[in-house]
Amino acid sequence: MQVPLLDLKAQYATIKDEMAPALQSVMDSQYFINGPEVKELEKAVAEYSDCAAAVGVASGTDALLASLMTLGVGAGDEVITTPYTFFATAGSIWRTGAKPVFVDIEPDTFNIDPAKIEAAVTEKTRAIMPVHLFGQVAEMDPIMEIAAKHNLYVIEDAAQSIGSTYRGRKAGAIGTVGCFSFFPSKNLGGLGDGGMIVTQDAELADRLMQCRNHGSKPKYYHKWVGGNFRLDTLQAAGLIVKLRHLDDWSAARRANAAKYDELFADFEPVTTPVIRDYNVTIYNQYVIRVPKRDELRAFLKEQGVGCEVYYPLSLHEQECFAELGYKRGDFPESEQAAAETLALPVYPELTDEQIQFVAGKVREFLA
Repeated sequence: MQVPLLDLKAQYATIKDEMAPALQSVMDSQYFINGPEVKELEKAVAEYSDCAAAVGVASGTDALLASLMTLGVGAGDEVITTPYTFFATAGSIWRTGAKPVFVDIEPDTFNIDPAKIEAAVTEKTRAIMPVHLFGQVAEMDPIMEIAAKHNLYVIEDAAQSIGSTYRGRKAGAIGTVGCFSFFPSKNLGGLGDGGMIVTQDAELADRLMQCRNHGSKPKYYHKWVGGNFRLDTLQAAGLIVKLRHLDDWSAARRANAAKYDELFADFEPVTTPVIRDYNVTIYNQYVIRVPKRDELRAFLKEQGVGCEVYYPLSLHEQECFAELGYKRGDFPESEQAAAETLALPVYPELTDEQIQFVAGKVREFLA
């Protein structure tokens, strides 16, 4: 049996009849930049996320970068974040001229540990950038308390968590801004790159819209320098269709995760994802912690099971950040997670037979 890590063709087959006319409408209009579908998607995502406004951008990375730029974060500033995340989190901070300051993660959820944040705050700190990793929102209440105490912005890297909730509040709706990614592999994936920034601050949203269009308002007049961060109209049209199905897809991922949890419940070598009882996750990834991770990964691929390591090297150990002065051992929880975690297929179209096959192969190798 072949079980891919993700099967986008299976998803597309369920919405093909909806997608074709939506894309054809844009082709017929030839309105590819800032077309009406962009505004429609922004309104829908803002409502879905319980936010006052949303601003479409070209990628999740651009969402982070535009947020930092619009908030005035730059050279000489520091932004506190996690070393256990996709590169764009710290890379966006670096690109503004600011310094990423890493704080270790919780060993069970893999999210930034709020108990370690305040010790990292200095007079140069301008913002905290928590990441809602694998679809579960980080511990936002203590993070917001620290931010309020020190007058800091909070930029939620919610690239993997659209639709997740923390104590009844939606991902992205809690901090100063929330940043989503529509990379094709995400729960809400586009036809290429795309992203969105959500906020409760309408004035900030207006400035973000200027930032995505070279800082222009009105056209050809620039009070400040932004970038070309616009979301394509074709992407917006496809995402409008997919957004209608998002809750059902996320529910299916949770159901699949529950099946894995049951199949591994009596099997000590596998540590299944820990989800706080006040959180609702979307399982952008289903990540287990195991011994002999790399050997297991090779075995599963030989057996036809798609799997992936998120992430094999903590950001503080990346060569490009060497001048920050971190060394191995500085963030042991992140380093251990990087050595022991493995993502298994969890996409909505998985069959029970496929889930049992994957779990069986994991057990077979580790038994």
